[in-house]
Amino acid sequence: MTELAAVKAALKTQAVETPSWAYGNSGTRFKVFTQPGVPRTPREKLDDAAKVHEFTGAAPSVALHIPWDAVEDYAALATYAEERGLKLGAINSNTFQDDDYRLGSICHPDAKVRRKALDHLLECVDIMDATGSKDLKLWFADGTNYPGQDDIHERQDRLAEALQAVYERLGEDQRMLLEYKFFEPAFYATDVPDWGTAYAHCLKLGAKAQVVVDTGHHAPGTNIEFIVATLLREGKLGGFDFNSRFYADDDLMVGAADPFQLFRIMYEVVRGGGLTSDVAFMLDQCHNIEAKIPAIIRSVMNVQEATAKALLVDRAALSAAQRSGDVLAANAVIMDAYNTDVRPLLAEVRGETGLHADPVAAYHRSGWAARIAEERVGGRQAGWGA
Repeated sequence: MTELAAVKAALKTQAVETPSWAYGNSGTRFKVFTQPGVPRTPREKLDDAAKVHEFTGAAPSVALHIPWDAVEDYAALATYAEERGLKLGAINSNTFQDDDYRLGSICHPDAKVRRKALDHLLECVDIMDATGSKDLKLWFADGTNYPGQDDIHERQDRLAEALQAVYERLGEDQRMLLEYKFFEPAFYATDVPDWGTAYAHCLKLGAKAQVVVDTGHHAPGTNIEFIVATLLREGKLGGFDFNSRFYADDDLMVGAADPFQLFRIMYEVVRGGGLTSDVAFMLDQCHNIEAKIPAIIRSVMNVQEATAKALLVDRAALSAAQRSGDVLAANAVIMDAYNTDVRPLLAEVRGETGLHADPVAAYHRSGWAARIAEERVGGRQAGWGA
């Protein structure tokens, strides 16, 4: 297989999971702007996700959020997805919206609140069993706002106890992905604030516990690609929540703020064998002012473009420059790949798989936006937190 053929083969097999909540109305704590045609049910979210996969060929799975996507029959929902060429992906838990969780969920000082939160996490594993989902994605808003508010050591003990209980409930082919976030809504001490804390807990739990990297969950200037390289080296990178941010967790389209950073991350994924492992590539975005489906299609394309550039890095030339200590030559190899216009290559790949060269243009010509705007009238539109 030639080098270009290998690049094409890798691109044809790449899959990016889309989030159910990105199809509904979403926004900030200040305002949620509604849009015509937004889904009213989990099934309508899957209908939209099917369109993203139809035009990109690279989005075959959809992450669910519980209870936002709660239904009476999860097996039937999985069947509905399969009929549309999709599968249900990661199950995301929610232990941050109930009033009981004001002081935390599984780290709360009250054992009754901790039990409630744990029961929800175990319910999510039950849903995984019903849907065939392999990943349980855990993010906790737990933390404290003031020094002395609670005992930091004890909160870590509570966290470890709950994670252990969930870990023991997982099936042999299931895993938990532990997400971290260095602040918000807890402003003094977040209980899972960084990759080191998440890694420490996952390492103690075992092979079925891995870290998920949300690209928006870092302090400005953090070298995310170093984190990615380290977790890959340790076999503990479970997946990504791709988005983009200028300040904090802005949940903008992946690659919108810093496409060079996305390329650097994807190079470390390629370098560390992440494309051929079980690393999950997931979007975690809340589209506030832009049209939902085209934004998600564009996001998938952004990941594809960054991946294509990463695959084009001349590894032999880079290694030779690194061994000889030629700093400028090594950097030039990286920059040459990044500055390559890979859009023609991706258009060729899409053509070879029966897709339109421009997925966004193909979507706009499909008439789907006008159809759902006309059909989805009445009832309550799905939204962030609903």
